Amino acid sequence: MTLDPKLLEILACPEDKGPLLYFADESALYNPRLQRRYAVRDDIPIMLIDEAETVDDAEHQRLVAKAAAEGIQPTFEA
Repeated sequence: MTLDPKLLEILACPEDKGPLLYFADESALYNPRLQRRYAVRDDIPIMLIDEAETVDDAEHQRLVAKAAAEGIQPTFEA
């Protein structure tokens, strides 16, 4: 199951308030500006800064490339 499109339209990073990339197949929301990944568990985004995972440069490049290849758009226009 994926997140509701209306919810995605309003989701923002709790730290920098910017848009996120949603990877439904990985159950994750990603902030490429801060290299932070937020988990989605049971269709509930876990938007707590303390629970976010900071990814390394290799993982960042993978996620950005995947978003470009799959046409994944930010949750909203900044």
